[in-house]
Amino acid sequence: MDFDRVKRRIDAFQQRHRPLAFAVGVQKKFGEDEGGNLCALLTYYGFVSLFPLLLVFFSVLGFVLEGNPSLQHQLRDSALSNLPIIGDQIASNVTSVQGSGLALVVGLLGALWGGLGIANAAQDAMNRVWGVDRPHRPGFVPRVLRSLGLVGTLGAAVIATAVLSAAAGYVSGNLALRAVALVVSIAANVAVFLLAFKLLTARDLAIGTLLPGALVAAVGFEVLQVVSGAYVGHALKGMSATYGMFAIVLGALAWIFLQARVVVYAAEVNVVRHDRLWPRSLVTATNDRGDTTEDADADDEDDGAQRAVGT
Repeated sequence: MDFDRVKRRIDAFQQRHRPLAFAVGVQKKFGEDEGGNLCALLTYYGFVSLFPLLLVFFSVLGFVLEGNPSLQHQLRDSALSNLPIIGDQIASNVTSVQGSGLALVVGLLGALWGGLGIANAAQDAMNRVWGVDRPHRPGFVPRVLRSLGLVGTLGAAVIATAVLSAAAGYVSGNLALRAVALVVSIAANVAVFLLAFKLLTARDLAIGTLLPGALVAAVGFEVLQVVSGAYVGHALKGMSATYGMFAIVLGALAWIFLQARVVVYAAEVNVVRHDRLWPRSLVTATNDRGDTTEDADADDEDDGAQRAVGT
């Protein structure tokens, strides 16, 4: 069997079909940008900021709803329900919600440090996928301001998610209201991702350019909540009783890494669509200059990115 001929036929087939060609273009762009490394960095800072954010959340609940323990526990359970297996473990260790000034200060400092870290890593990731070289990236002060804007956006998103989850609990028996709650949740996530993509990218991009990726990220997060939550829960459920805190750490890392991949892939969708980086070839060949097709594609992308930044 002539495997080279088979590969060329497969390559020609994917290039003729727009959805498949677009998906291949996104995957190739993800690989060229070393998307796995970008996701790993986002996972590290996301993990560092997760527990301080929860500490702040619990402390604020303790202060604001001091006289309403029933609502405290309901909001706590709603927030933790968005964290598969991790939430169950945390809920079993956090049996009461109390307001503490010291815990609030420590949580705020930890959340600010971790939040700025993940915001800076996200800025580097977005500028990397959009081809913005370092001389054209924001300076220290604009960078910090963008990061603070993202931290505020994420904080508002956490609160909104907890409220929406609590509201969904009231209408769990009504399919129509559950559908409305799902649509509202996706719409809220789209708005959050639009703002985040706008803040994190140094290029001046229109909302319409960022909207497809925001939709992909919002829907992807909802799918992760259902599919990946069940998978992570199944994979680590037996470990949680035996390894305790280790299961929490492994579950948190796995969950955050999956979310980071959704975000980076969503950003790549915007780039591939905007810069027309598809169809792409799966077969490496040599052109007249002696470059492979992949090298030539990379050179064309760099030239296009430089022209876009210079305008």
